[in-house]
Amino acid sequence: MPLKLRLYIPILLFVCVSLSCTRNKTATTQAKVRPEKRVLIFSKTAAGAYRHASIEPGKVAVQKLCEANGMVADTTEDAGYFTDEKLKQYSALVFLSSNQDVFNAEQEAALQRYIWAGGGFMGIHSATGTERNWPWFNRLIGATFVWHPPIQTGTIDVIDASHPATKHLPKRWNRYDEWYFYRDINPDIKVLATLDTTTFKSERHTANYPFAWYHEFEGGRSFYTAGGHSDKDYADETFMKHILGGITYAIGNNYELDYAKAAAVKGQ
Repeated sequence: MPLKLRLYIPILLFVCVSLSCTRNKTATTQAKVRPEKRVLIFSKTAAGAYRHASIEPGKVAVQKLCEANGMVADTTEDAGYFTDEKLKQYSALVFLSSNQDVFNAEQEAALQRYIWAGGGFMGIHSATGTERNWPWFNRLIGATFVWHPPIQTGTIDVIDASHPATKHLPKRWNRYDEWYFYRDINPDIKVLATLDTTTFKSERHTANYPFAWYHEFEGGRSFYTAGGHSDKDYADETFMKHILGGITYAIGNNYELDYAKAAAVKGQ
C-alpha cells in the first residue's frame, strides 16, 4: 500500500467515528428534549359539599398507575392552578371525584382554552357532580349527576369492547358501587358500557343507562367512568386497567398543546 494512502486511513477513520458519535449524540439529545406525557389529577371538593373518602387512596393509585405506564402525574386540589401557563404542561387532566362548584370565571376560561388547544380530559365518579350549572362543562364531561340509590352490587353491560378502557372487561361486569343517574346527557357521547338497572334496587329503571363513555369535544378528547366510589376500587386491577384505558384515550398523542388552535376555536 502506498505511503500516502496509509497516512490518510487514520484520518478517514477518525472522521467516520466523529460523524457517527455526532449522529448518536443528536438522537440522544432529541430523545431527552421530547416533552413527557404528563397528567394532572384534580380532586377539589367545594366547601360544604360531600367529599368522597376514596379520593386519597385514589390519588395515590392513579398517580402510581400513570408512573408505571411511562407518564408523569401531579396532583392538586388548588383551582388556582388552572391557568394557561400551568395547564399547558399536561397531556390530560383527570378529575377524580371532584364535586360541586370549584372554579371562578378565570379558571373556567383556562379550562376551556386547554380543551380547545387539544387537551385531554377524564372524569371519574362524582366528576359529573362538578360545576353542575355550567352548560359547557356538562357537554365536555357528557352528563350531570342527579341521584343515586344506596351502594350495592349491580351489573354493567360492555357494549363496545374495542376501546382501551373496555377491551379487558367481561361482557357482563359485576361490581359493588354507587350507581349514578344523570340529566342532560350529551347526545354526542360514544357509550362504551351501560348499567343494567334491573340488577339492583332502585326507584329508577332506565334501560341501557350509560356507565362509561368517550367523545371528541371542541378540539380535545373526553372520557368518563361512573365507577370509583369506594377505596377498594383503587386496589382492583380490573378497575384500574379501565382507568388506564380512559387516560390513554384522553391523552392520545398529546405532548404539546396548540394554544393558537385554542384561539381559533374560541373565534368560531
